[in-house]
Amino acid sequence: MKILVPIDGSRHSLEGLKVASHYATTKAAETTLLTVIPAVADIDLELSASERDRVLESMKRRGEEVLTRAREALGRAGVAKVSTVLSTADSPAQEIVAIAEKEKVDLIIIGSKGRNATTRFILGSTAARVVRHSPCCVHVVKEPCWS
Repeated sequence: MKILVPIDGSRHSLEGLKVASHYATTKAAETTLLTVIPAVADIDLELSASERDRVLESMKRRGEEVLTRAREALGRAGVAKVSTVLSTADSPAQEIVAIAEKEKVDLIIIGSKGRNATTRFILGSTAARVVRHSPCCVHVVKEPCWS
């Protein structure tokens, strides 16, 4: 079994990580942790190229920190087969679905709310888009399921 866990450091994604650790240990599943950072190359901000590069580097560092903490948490929970992916994309939902298709994932475990609440109300949530377009089952974690 292959599990994909999109994680952004939000409370709901961290709860999803707990659910994923349960699945991974009981099913001896391969687990992939994914952090998607937004593409800043085409953002219409009055930033110089070097400033955009600094913003992107900062987001990459934060993404790597989130992945490292999540990997360590899974390790403490006894999950052995863990890989990480740091990706840059315009749409996190599209990237999650694309990686799930490419890796032939059996289950996506995703938090119902992420860090970007503003766009959720305008465009619909990432989780909802993943559920609609996913090639596999999706477990949406809304609130703490267990301690």
